[in-house]
Amino acid sequence: MKYWLMKTEPSTFGVDDLERAPKRTTMWDGVRNYQARNMLRDDFAKGDRAFLYHSSCEVPGIVALLRVARAGYPDPTAFDRKHDHYDAGSDPANPRWYVVDVQLERRLSRVITLEELRAHAARKLAQMVLLQRGSRLSVMPVSEAHFDFILSIE
Repeated sequence: MKYWLMKTEPSTFGVDDLERAPKRTTMWDGVRNYQARNMLRDDFAKGDRAFLYHSSCEVPGIVALLRVARAGYPDPTAFDRKHDHYDAGSDPANPRWYVVDVQLERRLSRVITLEELRAHAARKLAQMVLLQRGSRLSVMPVSEAHFDFILSIE
């Protein structure tokens, strides 16, 4: 099993939206970064766990636990001319973009804020990708030790 952190802007799609989705499950679409795409395509597996992280909001932080319900597959929105994520250069025979399906496991009892995570950066969360300078990916790996520590401070 692998562990991940998946960033979203709650004004676009947040934990409330996921909670209202059928079976609390949705396709994680719209990723348009090649490094993140490669992880979705090659590294995510059904059963992996992830943190849902709200970004670009008043209090950024981890708000929920997710489970990967379906491993990577071609992003159908890339082929839909009417969709915001349409990519004219993406070929169904050789897809450019990938998605995974995620299911809400549970909301955290409280938001674990970015500020709080940074407070642990020197010791318990050293080398966590989210806390590295210039880290802007929407999906990123989380070590098992970091995953367990973050759950322990909930």
